[in-house]
Amino acid sequence: MNLYKHQDSNILKTWLLMSAFLVLIIAIGWFVSYYYQEPLILYFAIIFSVGLNIFSYWFSDKIVLRLHKAKLATRQEYFDLWNATENLSITAGLPMPKLYVVEDAAPNAFATGRNKDHAVVAVTTGLLNILDKNELEGVIAHELSHIGNYDMLISTVVVVMAGFVAMLSDIFLRAQFSGGDRKNTSGPVLIIGLVMAILTPLAATLIRLAVSRKREFLADASGALLTRYPQGLASALRKISSAPVPMRTANNATAHLFISNPFGAKKASGLHKLFLTHPPVEERIRALIESNGRITEENR
Repeated sequence: MNLYKHQDSNILKTWLLMSAFLVLIIAIGWFVSYYYQEPLILYFAIIFSVGLNIFSYWFSDKIVLRLHKAKLATRQEYFDLWNATENLSITAGLPMPKLYVVEDAAPNAFATGRNKDHAVVAVTTGLLNILDKNELEGVIAHELSHIGNYDMLISTVVVVMAGFVAMLSDIFLRAQFSGGDRKNTSGPVLIIGLVMAILTPLAATLIRLAVSRKREFLADASGALLTRYPQGLASALRKISSAPVPMRTANNATAHLFISNPFGAKKASGLHKLFLTHPPVEERIRALIESNGRITEENR
């Protein structure tokens, strides 16, 4: 599969997963409202989840930057980083994002912000120390692709939805064990409710992780198209994945934002892949290398 087909495929799969998430939210909200014979629960669930998404959309960048102790980068201090980002932003037709640097030996990078005009790209000092020019451009192109593909918005929505599903399920289970007031107490309905309350948070988590992995594949493909040099990003991913230490500020809530798992690359196969925030590095590199020949032919 070439990069263009890979990109189209991941866009479609991501929106299918987002649709599944929405159905899951409505389903559990409807069931809880039906179980307690209180339609307001469903309305509250929808309104509250929308409100959380709006809050996250506006303030997620500030929260993430503060959480990872990122500092604003200047052109004088980080000339190569600034130039690479500026040139690639022009090529991509994007406003240049604000640049931040995180003092951390672990090589990594992430993009955040509410839209293209208010975007942020942050890199660690460890990343700047080990990458050459082509590799750095590959990483920046990857992060700019997240911005251009609206991944920041999608990631925010998915994380909030997953958290809200877990909260609804937790409320339902606590009500059962505490003998909370309920209108519909028939056996089958109770069993269905308990099964849903236990399994839906797991399903929500799996969907969230699947969306995260698809967006990483898509950003790899888009970034390679932007630089026209997939090997740069592939080489960067090799170096990043071989880092011996995790980030000091690694956090499960923000792990999906980074180009590589901030807790360290993890090898996995089979069912283990379902619980990864990022696709296995070997698969990402393979997809980039396999597409390198096609881009080379197009450049001739």
